[in-house]
Amino acid sequence: MGDRIFLSSPHMSDEGFEMEYVKEAFNTNWIAPLGENVNEFEKELAAKVGSKAAAALSSGTGALHLALRAAGVEEGDAVFCPTLTFSATANPIIYQNANPVFIDSDYETWNMCPKALEEAFKKYPDVKAVIVVHLYGLSADMDKIMDICKKHNVTVIEDAAESLGAYYKGQHTGSFGDYGIFSFNGNKIITTSGGGMLVSNNEERIAKARFWATQSRDQARHYEHSELGFNYRMSNVVAGIGRGQLKVLEQRVEKKRYIFEFYKSELGGLEGIEFMPVNDWDEPNYWLCSMTLNSIVRPIDIFEALEKENIESRPIWKPMHIQPYFEEYDFVGTDVSEKLFENGVCLPSDTKMTDGDLERVVETIKGLWLK
Repeated sequence: MGDRIFLSSPHMSDEGFEMEYVKEAFNTNWIAPLGENVNEFEKELAAKVGSKAAAALSSGTGALHLALRAAGVEEGDAVFCPTLTFSATANPIIYQNANPVFIDSDYETWNMCPKALEEAFKKYPDVKAVIVVHLYGLSADMDKIMDICKKHNVTVIEDAAESLGAYYKGQHTGSFGDYGIFSFNGNKIITTSGGGMLVSNNEERIAKARFWATQSRDQARHYEHSELGFNYRMSNVVAGIGRGQLKVLEQRVEKKRYIFEFYKSELGGLEGIEFMPVNDWDEPNYWLCSMTLNSIVRPIDIFEALEKENIESRPIWKPMHIQPYFEEYDFVGTDVSEKLFENGVCLPSDTKMTDGDLERVVETIKGLWLK
């Protein structure tokens, strides 16, 4: 058995950019709660994605929670959410005591289906917000989605946790809606070990989010709190890691693209394999290279074969509307998301993988078609 091949693990820069900023935080004793790294990381990330303002937070989930608060989502409100996503997209809706309405995917993007979205508006005309996810670094069809949402005058929040470095028609994902969120969890394309960012062109709302994220402490000599607050701010050390990681984002996207093209070239000819869709208007970051099977070889066969070779792989996200916790909430669509889950495989897409590692993965999978 060879060395472990991970799905997507942290990858620090060869140049040591991260340590320069971390050392600066230590040398100046600005460890926490805030400092220059936090301020500069917000500015640099906002500039990278084309937003006017950003708030550095402890997680992408926290960023999404504050986006919902900024959008005025309250108890009993309906919020549209893609069903094919990680639970962190849906959980903050519950934090606000609101009701998620899950929207199906389409095969063209694997993301929110515009037709299902239109149907959802017919059922819930008073919906308070729409969350759009860019799954696995693939952009949703933002022109169609934004046109529908503008027609209904509803707040749009982009969950771009998986799509930093991805573009739709030349514009960065996360910058189309009223709010965008990013994640720097350990498995993301760049990481701060944990952490997230809320971005918006509404600088006043971002300032409010920073206020909420620091326990809603009012400007007073004593500790005064007139609103509910949260402990969501990013530390100066973590932000230093993020600043260094941001310098190598393009390198990471290029390696993810290389991994995707390697798999597609080597496995695309096997019967029943279809890779995740890349559209003409989409410039993905290829965060996780994923495929579906319509073959005598099943996803479980691939998972088990790779496990035996000490190689990590995963199913595609299980849709929220068939999760035990969320199954009581409404779903609009057909069975696209369920089919993608049933037939989907996420292949190891770690940016530290060598060609030898990629060949190990490919040969293991090809062996299943030779049996």
